[in-house]
Amino acid sequence: MLQQQPRLRPNILWICTDQQRSDTIHSLGNPHIRTPNMDRLAASGVAFTNAYCQATVCTPSRASFMTGVYPSTLHVNHNGNTWFPEQHAPRLISRILSDNGYYCGLVGKLHLTGCFGRPEPRPNDGYRFFKWSHSDEDRAEDVPEANAYFQWLRDQGVDWKALREQARRKSKWPAAYPPGIETRYSHPVWCAEEAIEFMKMVRNSPPWFLSVHLFEPHPPNDPPQEYCDRMDVDQLPLPLFRKEELTSQLEFAKVDHQTTKPRAPESYPARHMKAAYYAEIELIDDQLGRILQALEANGLRENTIVVYSTDHGEMLGDHGLTGKGCRFYEGQVHVPLLMSWPEHFRAGLRSSALVGLMDIVPTLLEAVDIRSAPDYLPDEAKGKSLLPILAGKADAGRHREFVRCEHLNALIAPHRSHASMLFDGRSKLVVYHGLDVGELYDLGEDPHEFRNLWGEPAARDRKAHLVKQLFDAIMLATDPGQSWSGRF
Repeated sequence: MLQQQPRLRPNILWICTDQQRSDTIHSLGNPHIRTPNMDRLAASGVAFTNAYCQATVCTPSRASFMTGVYPSTLHVNHNGNTWFPEQHAPRLISRILSDNGYYCGLVGKLHLTGCFGRPEPRPNDGYRFFKWSHSDEDRAEDVPEANAYFQWLRDQGVDWKALREQARRKSKWPAAYPPGIETRYSHPVWCAEEAIEFMKMVRNSPPWFLSVHLFEPHPPNDPPQEYCDRMDVDQLPLPLFRKEELTSQLEFAKVDHQTTKPRAPESYPARHMKAAYYAEIELIDDQLGRILQALEANGLRENTIVVYSTDHGEMLGDHGLTGKGCRFYEGQVHVPLLMSWPEHFRAGLRSSALVGLMDIVPTLLEAVDIRSAPDYLPDEAKGKSLLPILAGKADAGRHREFVRCEHLNALIAPHRSHASMLFDGRSKLVVYHGLDVGELYDLGEDPHEFRNLWGEPAARDRKAHLVKQLFDAIMLATDPGQSWSGRF
């Protein structure tokens, strides 16, 4: 009798951008941006159109989506952490896969800890191929010996500062949103080059896992001039804004955010800001195309799960705000999530189910049939596998009853803001802990979140129900503490 051959475990390619909103993909509803490769990836797999991050800034969000656990449960609450808790390192997806025979690689950001002024301290993360690059250009020299991207530039004899200044002098764009260095030396191109080299290296040695963590479209939003030139700036819509927000947003002045005072779109070059942001995403899309082409050229596409995601969104002028921080509007918490695996995941499916980025890790572990992942946290603190939806075996419109997002002194800013969001698919509640302000929106009737129902008597019962639901969710996801000794 012939022995059954073991199933070949799939490779995993996880491409993650930084600060990308959900409404930045052409085929998912944005006619002002060209993203043919994101569109192709969505067509070959599942697009989750209601995906939400679990934190509003980089480090806590990344800690969460790389473990499938809420940031507060991990005690990784803010940017600038001294270290990633080593007791949680076994939960990192890269570590789990490495412990189970995968060759793991990183290109770009990791950002599980603070890293400005020093190389990023690494936990036992499982990565063997490690091409780390963190920082925008102006902070590149913080860690010159560790930043692989800037080492690549130096190896080519590129004076990136001179090239950037030359591009800015020639540009006719507003000084607030100048172009960056030319395309061939840009960070997304370097990420693609390293990813392609990795795939060549491992094409005959499966299984492998590769994290490609781009820095873009995170500010400073300085794409190459050729991508700026693609933009029809005058045709871009202005940010979502109403005049009364110049006053109403001041009620949240004690809430930490990168915007200190709201601005009307007419008071600054808002369309150029959006154009620069979109141009960076188009640059990313072109590099995504190169990576996917290399995956196919190396005969790896059929047995590779491809994930495309981000860490959190960007306000991009909506409601008078730019950047990120302790707010929870759709532009900041609603994010893209695409997953594709030929012949295994449904092709062209758009799932409207509420999902969190913390659901990615359990999905991947189930897909590759790894059952030995650490399991010492309460179920309420962990992600929930999306595999039934991906495989077409579950209702594509149902997954979670609600999604939750946190901001717990995440920016180390003056007010040390703490806040929590709960969204059930229609009603969004935001509680600013310790303050007498809050937000409640009915996105069914008010999809752009202009009418805050927090203080309206007619919304009192709905608010009370959501506050109780949020309180329960937070308490049920707390760190369980030490293990039981078996004695009292």
